[in-house]
Amino acid sequence: MADSVSPPPPGRKRGSGVKMVYDLLRDEILDLKLAPGSPIDEVQLAERFQMSRTPIREALVRLAGEGLIETLPNRSTMVSNIDFLNLGPFFDALVLMYRVTTRLAAQNHRPGDLAAIRLHHEEYAAAVAARDALAMIATNAAFHAAIAEAGRNPYFTSLFRRLLDEGRRILRLYYQSYDEQFPQRFVEEHAELVAAIEARDVERADRLGKAHAEQIVAQVQRLFSRNGGLDIEL
Repeated sequence: MADSVSPPPPGRKRGSGVKMVYDLLRDEILDLKLAPGSPIDEVQLAERFQMSRTPIREALVRLAGEGLIETLPNRSTMVSNIDFLNLGPFFDALVLMYRVTTRLAAQNHRPGDLAAIRLHHEEYAAAVAARDALAMIATNAAFHAAIAEAGRNPYFTSLFRRLLDEGRRILRLYYQSYDEQFPQRFVEEHAELVAAIEARDVERADRLGKAHAEQIVAQVQRLFSRNGGLDIEL
């Protein structure tokens, strides 16, 4: 006789439990609601989400595959620490992707791309005005992902999305460094990127993308240089 499988609760399709747990935990990790080094307990998660441990385990396997959680030798599981000592290669890749995706968007965009980019720009501006750091992180990622899509290179788009996701925890620290007094230049820099893309000014788009990324990197690096380490509470 086959193992009995409980039907999914009303309103949830079979298999959707894994995605729901994965999405929620992933967002909580990336937004630092689950701090680096926090323990992950399957039993507690099963109670929280009111489901069996099987979909919980599957969701954790996906998160581990993305490097967001790790299993220790004693078989306990925790949120992966941020590798602050090896951020150089990440920053190099991030700056390069800001440049190349903005450059290609200026070269290859179509009319519909500009509408999507502008929409995400407006959403980001609204998040800045509301001083909502988490919304800023999400809308910033959507804005730059839309620019990457306009560049018409799916390999760059995939890599940039991964970097933007991996960088969400760093960007959270970056925004915290402003004590929620977010400069208007965040919005102005995005507006300049949109204008360069719309004008198909490839070289200006490249310069702006580089400058935009480098000021983020410089600010994050300043965080680590204060008093010899990071001075922001998680």
